[in-house]
Amino acid sequence: MTGQNPDPQGEKITGLEPGGGVPPGETPPGESSTVGPQGHDEGTSKANHPLPWLIGIGVVFVACIVLFIVGRLVDVF
Repeated sequence: MTGQNPDPQGEKITGLEPGGGVPPGETPPGESSTVGPQGHDEGTSKANHPLPWLIGIGVVFVACIVLFIVGRLVDVF
């Protein structure tokens, strides 16, 4: 896929040689797109999964409920 120049007067851009070359000392035109990775990939990290946290919170919650019920049965609370 080739990109087209978005400038409506593409042939009248100063500093361009025929064929799109740039003479020495001139700043080339900006790229129309970028290629390659643009930062980190959101899906590759395995350290941020919520499942271990949810299991841990659930275990603590169930332990508190069990301790509360046992405490009521033994008449501690």
